[in-house]
Amino acid sequence: MAATASIGMFGDKVVIGALDTSFLPGIPKVFPGTLVANGPAYFGLVPNIGVPMATVMIGPPMSFPAPLSLQVHGISNYYGVLNVIAVSNFTGLCTKFGATIRNSASITNGINTMNGLKVGNAISQFNANINVAGFATIAGLLAVGGNITCAKIFAGFGAFGSVAAPFKKFDIPHPTKGEGHRLAHACIEGPEVGVYVRGVLKGENVIELPDYWKDLVDDESITVHLTPIGINQNLCYTVSKGDTLRIIVNPHNFKTHNIRCSYLVCAERKDVPKLIVEYEGDGT
Repeated sequence: MAATASIGMFGDKVVIGALDTSFLPGIPKVFPGTLVANGPAYFGLVPNIGVPMATVMIGPPMSFPAPLSLQVHGISNYYGVLNVIAVSNFTGLCTKFGATIRNSASITNGINTMNGLKVGNAISQFNANINVAGFATIAGLLAVGGNITCAKIFAGFGAFGSVAAPFKKFDIPHPTKGEGHRLAHACIEGPEVGVYVRGVLKGENVIELPDYWKDLVDDESITVHLTPIGINQNLCYTVSKGDTLRIIVNPHNFKTHNIRCSYLVCAERKDVPKLIVEYEGDGT
């Protein structure tokens, strides 16, 4: 501001420095503006006058019932850091083009509409219902302490602690009939948390069970189904329990080259609690 700047009265207004009329069409901007205050500058009734906490301090005017400190009817641009220590109320549209960092609680009592990407690097806690009208894509582990109620869950390869449903099925595009057709299969239901292996024996009499079965299944729950292929072979078996679990077919018959059969070996898992088949409750 020029050294010859003066203070003048224009109607009921006090103008300090060169009058900036750049908001009028065709008039060049006068820089740096109408008022430059090097501070501390006080506007209105500000507490603790004489102990400045900022370069410019604005206090509420002596007007009631709404003592507003600052009212802006146009666009307000902040190019630096904006710290809001007290309550910030937005009754209209709030558009943010950059990052918003919140280190404390954020309370939203109305609708929060986001048309872009929202990235959360910490835990989000919701104490009420979450309504999702579209798809929810979860790339990591979904840990739910309560219930999830929805019409359908489309899951990729992952893990659920447990899933309770009237029935369980997979539904995929039909592999042979082409577009517009689908293929659905339902899971077999049973009163246990079971696993199985199946295969074919030909010219040998030992079924090698997976090495992890010794830590996965209760070996007392193992059952074996043997089906001769081609001719009757009077098949029987024993369970060999050692470092690994094995099924020995016809253990007392040395003519193992004559064995040709299919097998199905089932067992109950021991790494999870036994399934409670009948109980009182609401299903939760």
